[in-house]
Amino acid sequence: MDNRNYETVFILTPVLNDAQVQETIEKFTQVLKENGADLLNTENWGLRKLAYPIQKKSTGYYYLVEFTAPTTAIDVLELAYRRDERVIRFLTTALDKHAVAYNERRRKGELKEQKAKSQSEAVAQ
Repeated sequence: MDNRNYETVFILTPVLNDAQVQETIEKFTQVLKENGADLLNTENWGLRKLAYPIQKKSTGYYYLVEFTAPTTAIDVLELAYRRDERVIRFLTTALDKHAVAYNERRRKGELKEQKAKSQSEAVAQ
């Protein structure tokens, strides 16, 4: 079975404490591992303001997971999202080769270096 590259972002309700947030994150990463996924990167973006209220909440805990998995794992993951009342939004995206290359550069910090370099050149002029 062919594995594809994916990334998923989910938003958890802000009424959770840190232990409950960690427990929920572990639950979803475990669902991925049980369905043959290899986790490439995880990022905790923390508590952020939402663009618009969702379920009368204006903030939420954002979390990103990059992984490779068979396509069948996505259905199982999204079903787990829908069944968990702590998740207020989620989005899973299949990545093409350009997005995979971009994510690798972002993880290595090349984009921050490039941005800092261009800003210093702009200041020097």
